[in-house]
Amino acid sequence: MLPALEAELKQKTLPDPYEVFMYHHLQYYGYFKVKFPRKKEATHSFPCPLADSFMLSSSLLRSRLFLHDDFGEVNPCLREPQDLFAFYSCSGQLQVPRWPIECEVIKESIHHIEGVPPQPEYFYQPTGNEKIPEIVGEEKGTIVYQLDSVPTKGSYFTSSRVGGKRGVIKELAVTLQGPEDNTLLFESRFESGNLQKAVKVDTYEYELTLRTDLYTNKHTQWFYFRVQNTRKDATYRFTIVNLLKPKSLYTIGMKPLMYSQLDANTYNIGWRREGNEIKYYKNNTDNGQQSFYCLTWTIQFPHDQDTCFFAHFYPYTYTDLQCYLMSVAKNPVQSQFCKLRTLCRSLAGNTVYLLTITNPSQTTQEAAAKKAVVLSARVHPGESNGSWIMKGFLDFILSNSPDAELLRDIFVFKVIPMLNPDGVIVGNYRCSLAGRDLNRHYKTILKESFPCIWHTRNMIKRLLEEREVLLYCDFHGHSRKNNIFLYGCNSHNRKYWLHERVFPFMLSKNVPDKFSFHSCNFKVQKCKEGTGRVVMWRMGILNSYTMESTFGGSTLGNKRDTHFTTEDLKSLGYHVCDTLLDFCDPDRTKFMQCLVELKELLQKEIYKKFNELGQDTDLERSWNDISFSDIESSTCGSDSSLSDGLPVQLLNIAHELHHKKKIYKKKKKKPLQTRKQRNEQYQKNNMIRELKSKEDALKRPGFASTMQKQPSFLKYSENVSSSTVKNERPRMNESQLNGRDKGISLDPSKATSYILTKNKERKQTEKPGFACSSKRSTNTGKEPDPDTKPYWSRNRFLATKRGHTTMAGYPSLHIYTFP
Repeated sequence: MLPALEAELKQKTLPDPYEVFMYHHLQYYGYFKVKFPRKKEATHSFPCPLADSFMLSSSLLRSRLFLHDDFGEVNPCLREPQDLFAFYSCSGQLQVPRWPIECEVIKESIHHIEGVPPQPEYFYQPTGNEKIPEIVGEEKGTIVYQLDSVPTKGSYFTSSRVGGKRGVIKELAVTLQGPEDNTLLFESRFESGNLQKAVKVDTYEYELTLRTDLYTNKHTQWFYFRVQNTRKDATYRFTIVNLLKPKSLYTIGMKPLMYSQLDANTYNIGWRREGNEIKYYKNNTDNGQQSFYCLTWTIQFPHDQDTCFFAHFYPYTYTDLQCYLMSVAKNPVQSQFCKLRTLCRSLAGNTVYLLTITNPSQTTQEAAAKKAVVLSARVHPGESNGSWIMKGFLDFILSNSPDAELLRDIFVFKVIPMLNPDGVIVGNYRCSLAGRDLNRHYKTILKESFPCIWHTRNMIKRLLEEREVLLYCDFHGHSRKNNIFLYGCNSHNRKYWLHERVFPFMLSKNVPDKFSFHSCNFKVQKCKEGTGRVVMWRMGILNSYTMESTFGGSTLGNKRDTHFTTEDLKSLGYHVCDTLLDFCDPDRTKFMQCLVELKELLQKEIYKKFNELGQDTDLERSWNDISFSDIESSTCGSDSSLSDGLPVQLLNIAHELHHKKKIYKKKKKKPLQTRKQRNEQYQKNNMIRELKSKEDALKRPGFASTMQKQPSFLKYSENVSSSTVKNERPRMNESQLNGRDKGISLDPSKATSYILTKNKERKQTEKPGFACSSKRSTNTGKEPDPDTKPYWSRNRFLATKRGHTTMAGYPSLHIYTFP
């Protein structure tokens, strides 16, 4: 025990009554069973100081709240309570990733430097003479690496723990017979690693089998593994034999990535594109169920006895994210406007982080006037390009740049940098530990099975109640197309015709050598109804996008036929911020110019489409009535276009929840909890009774002259209710109930519509500049009728920046949401 503590205990003569009570309390319930040695002269039954010391150091004390010193002794003071909503504790330790209990994990820590290639890395140019090796298999080859007990289809996730599988980690690599043995030593049991088996079929030739996504039998695309015991002058050939996609960027010049540990330590060289004789082809071996495809390439290692890594794309792990967020949390400046919170816990218990980025507002009105921007990444764990774009965005928005400060002044950014940490940790390509593609289940009601996306959707739903969400964007990777592009949703409201295309069109102008507007698509398909892009759009976010960044490179401008680097992707994160400023510029010149150019581009596409069909049309007369469904192609460019449905073990749970939800909706009646609510309900019911009585009175013969004055008004009120209330049912507040005309004969829904129109001028006179309530209806899936004008001012959100000139307001290009 510490000397100071011993001296303090020796000076103590009488025990603390509360401690004595707690000792007896713990002993009574069986949490402490040690009998204390007592002094002979003691006449009371209280434990002596020696007993206190013995108790604190006892291993039988089951509390985890006591602190330990460096010598293993107990320090008799409680730990600081855990902060339920904060990000990191004061200790600043990283949260160790949790793995499924079936996964073996090596103890080594894998870390890579971020080196930038000194020269552009050009695509591989096929010669047509590339060798197509015959698949030999383990019957004729030698297995040099193979994972055991990997969960596949038919099994499901049960539990997790830090470090994965219990017990001693097996040595899966072969044992070298001596210094002359040139067999490569493979390993992939580290974070984001993926390699199931390696078979040596010749001296320098290996066949590799990738591990499918856990608890599935498909989704083989992402690979990331380590090799050791290399030879410098030899030409090695690697062939991956169980890929599932019939098309790949490897067919048009994409190269694998290689990382040399010696080059990184000596020359500060990071990941680089390497490989020759690259060929992507169909595997002739057929298992009778599905076709496999092969990727083969040759490589010469730069050093003898080197440790090298191969990957499908630049890895970005869960630990990498935590290190970055820890640096933000410890930064005294950035932590003032970036709040790091826990959105939820994943299936395995890993933290899903939520960042709220905005400058503190001086007034509540200024805070309520801010619009929101929601960004997310890594819902597909094998698409690490999304994390690099997200890192570039965070680097800029957290900087001291004037543009970054302006964005933080006028927006509230909600950022989820890694939606699927479990999949990232275990090295999945597409799925979570539920064995399903999360980007097809945003409509799920299974909170416990899909916690990450359930809480994301719920967070955005609450956010829409507080403020308008200007933009939603989910960062992804694409395995079949080059360049970077967006998928959006066509607006059905002709008032905002082509508005959803303005942001990607501006982005293509700001990044002409990386972003391709021609590759963008805005078709909403039935198979994509469960994606984040479509679900958020139906919740009322007009500018709802999926950003697709290629695993390959660019075919545009100065970067034509070159691979993307991490710096290229991070620069796109900056350009997202830059384009956001252009998009919300109070001077609408850029916005209107983009609309004009978009109309011209679309007109050319329509003419081209009709010419292909051999039809003629007059676009000047029916321009706004043209449907885009037949013009745009399908967005089914992924290997998981169709949802696999729920796993078998979740079908009954989902059915029961749907059944309970229907019963709950029938029985649900909102309770009145306060006197104010009861008074409002009483006034509302009393008003309805008065209106009905007036209506009955007007039908009597004595009121014929009165009825002659009513038809025009009734016709007007019916038009208002049919155009507004049918889509949006505005909530009646107290001022509307007290200020209505009691001589009007209307039913409640028509009365509400009339009140909104009748009080338009009066409300704008009473509250100039802030006529919109901060609370918004969550039922924004249907947009307002274009003939119905909202009663608030369009430039209601005035962005006032400290130290900057006052902005006039946002352009009136966004969705109008009735309060």
